[in-house]
Amino acid sequence: MDIAEFHAKVYHVVRQIPPQHVTSYGHIAKLIGMPNYSRHVGQALKFLPANVNPPIPWQRIISSSGIISSRGPGTSGADVQRHALEAEGVEVTVTRGGEIRVDLRQYGWFPAVGTVDLGDEDNDQDLGDEDSDQGHVDEGNEAAEA
Repeated sequence: MDIAEFHAKVYHVVRQIPPQHVTSYGHIAKLIGMPNYSRHVGQALKFLPANVNPPIPWQRIISSSGIISSRGPGTSGADVQRHALEAEGVEVTVTRGGEIRVDLRQYGWFPAVGTVDLGDEDNDQDLGDEDSDQGHVDEGNEAAEA
């Protein structure tokens, strides 16, 4: 599977996450048949084209522990994600240690593999200029991170 196809599958599945629900990078990877590629899911969302229509609710993807990942020192990405989730009714808490967390038991969306539409029929619109030189998703070398 090349990068453009991988990204298209990620975006197609993420669009199916209902409002007021979240899932993990690893679960999206499992749903698209690439269970060891949770980090690639994060990269796909990082490269999400601006103003995609219909929108892709990137904010609904968090770590498997329920934590909204920091984007690094001096960035506000985790706060932007927090506010986007709160705006749709997801309760977000901040731990004593400063971690931003969502209760996966209450807000988690974890459908079984094989039960979501993967968009294999080429029914997703073109999402931008994803050059073929971006490579190929190597299906055998990355450690699992659910």
